[in-house]
Formats: sequence, C-alpha cells, structure tokens
Amino acid sequence: MLLIGVNRSPYTRRVAITLAAHGVAYEQRCLSGFGDREEVRRHNPLGRIPSLVLDDGETLIDSGAIVDYLDERYGGERATVPKAGAERRAVLRVAALMMGACDKGLQAAYHRNHTPVEKLHPPWIDDCVAQVRGALLAVEAMIDPSAPYLMLGRLTQADIAAFVAERLARFGLNVDTATDMPRLHAHVRKLAERPAFRSTDP
Repeated sequence: MLLIGVNRSPYTRRVAITLAAHGVAYEQRCLSGFGDREEVRRHNPLGRIPSLVLDDGETLIDSGAIVDYLDERYGGERATVPKAGAERRAVLRVAALMMGACDKGLQAAYHRNHTPVEKLHPPWIDDCVAQVRGALLAVEAMIDPSAPYLMLGRLTQADIAAFVAERLARFGLNVDTATDMPRLHAHVRKLAERPAFRSTDP
C-alpha cells in the first residue's frame, strides 16, 4: 500500500493518522500537490493529494473516501466513523466542520502567498479566517477537558480532523489557539503524544 502526499497537508496527515491508528503497514511517497504536480496527476487527475494506491493497483482519492475504505477494511468495531445512527452523524458533523475549516484555511493561505500584492483582496482572506475560527470555536465548546477523546470514549475522525484543522490554523494562519481555543489547543497537544499522531509528524 502506497500513500501519495506530504504530511504537511492536513488531508494527507488525516489519512496517515488513520492508517497508523488501524495498524496498517504502508509506504509513503512524499509528493506535493504544488511542487510535484505532474507526478501527483498520474495518481489523481485533479492533481490533489492524498491518493492511496492499494496492493492490487487500485487508486483511491480524497481523504474522506480513503478513510471510509480504511474503516471498512480494517476498522471493525473500532472504525473511526461509526457504521450507522446518531453516533455516525455526530462524528461526521465534526469531521465536516474541521475539514471545511481546512478548505477555507488553505484558500486563505494560498491567496495570501500566491497572489500578487496588487491583486490581494484582504476581505476574502479575513472571511476565510473567520470561517475557520467559527468552526474551531464550535468544536472548542464541545470539549470536556477530562475526556481523552471528543466523543464515544475512543478515537474517531472527529479527533483526527480537529487535530489537523487546529494545526493548520495555528501554523498556517497564525491563529492563537492557545488563547482563543484553549481546550482545543490542549486536546491537540494530548493527541500529539499518541503513537498514530507522533509517528506521522511532518
């Protein structure tokens, strides 16, 4: 099994953490969607990371679809997204909020870093950052500091997505999560010490 992508990407890191959490052995080819566009396109016509190449040669794209496959194939009763019902919807809601925050955060960072100065539109950046902050604050309000995980008493995609979103906000957008979302910041720091998170640090 081959993971295509760099773990600086929150989407690739999400998949790498899930692979590690399920104890799945894999190789990784650290390609960037920007610097290695042509090679990335050989695996995903969109030119986006991650892709996961299975042992039989089938290639999966999109972090959500890849996570779904990994849960189906390896998760069993410890799937990172429950199979059905209210618990499934609750986990998917948080994951959608957090991956949406990643989308908006990367849009803001891309505009800021790749647009000529005379064409920058600060209100667009500010709006994206406000959306990121709103999503993070919604998850902040859910956190019980005494609980090891966000929900269900075990690791789910809610934790994994919150982890990658908080890190992107902190390092990519300079959001002061320690001050503005202290429970989320502390939760991410605890998760960072767990093997699946530590072993995938970029």
